[in-house]
Amino acid sequence: MKEASATEIEPRWNELRDADVRSKSPGELVTVADEEAEKQITARLRDLTPGVAVIGEEACAIDPGLTRSLSDDRAWLVDPVDGTTNFVNGGTDWSVMVALVVHGETRIAWIWRPLVDRMYVAERGAGAECNGRSIQRDPADAESEADLRGAVFTRFFDEDRARIIASNSGRFGSVVEGSCAGFDYPALVEAGRDFLLFWRTLPWDHAPGSLLVQESGAFVRRLDGSEYRPGQETFGLLSAADETTWHRALGLLNATEGG
Repeated sequence: MKEASATEIEPRWNELRDADVRSKSPGELVTVADEEAEKQITARLRDLTPGVAVIGEEACAIDPGLTRSLSDDRAWLVDPVDGTTNFVNGGTDWSVMVALVVHGETRIAWIWRPLVDRMYVAERGAGAECNGRSIQRDPADAESEADLRGAVFTRFFDEDRARIIASNSGRFGSVVEGSCAGFDYPALVEAGRDFLLFWRTLPWDHAPGSLLVQESGAFVRRLDGSEYRPGQETFGLLSAADETTWHRALGLLNATEGG
């Protein structure tokens, strides 16, 4: 991940030409940095684990059927540049993410944020760390919603849900627009956020961060309370500092009388 970032991504940050950026779907950008980094990481993973499927975001944009490999005994997930729009705009909120899925369950994950020199690692049952330092997320110090700070990635919510969220946001201390999974999940486990709410839950976006949340001692569930498993693409995923905060943050989606 670090090698691909150093050779294919970082040199192109703030140096992209028009020809280096294109739309792969409405509102979805891809750059030559995404594509070349994914090729490099994919090749290295195949060398490391011959025969194990590698499911990259950009490869899946061409062949969505590649996600079927998530049902294999083992499969790698690769998001070469999470936060591509931020990357294109010269922002710093982007990362490189990789996760290993075993029998449909995320077992180990890495999030690399090169601009701040931070590598997050989470292993199921073994905890989470950043640059070798253990991460333990404390419960939120909050008596009510008014003390909570959260981020919501509203882009993929339908109009009705987005309206309900906007109406309910005033009850909370702060509700900001989410940046990207590779920024917001680390911000949650390091206490920069108390909760995160996403609607679309593509596996390369959320397998790494959801494991990081869980292994740091925080709480992550689908909106119906079920556990997140990559490849089961129902919508909605809410992470929080603790279970009580999770239930409080779920109130963002509750329709109010006349609302």
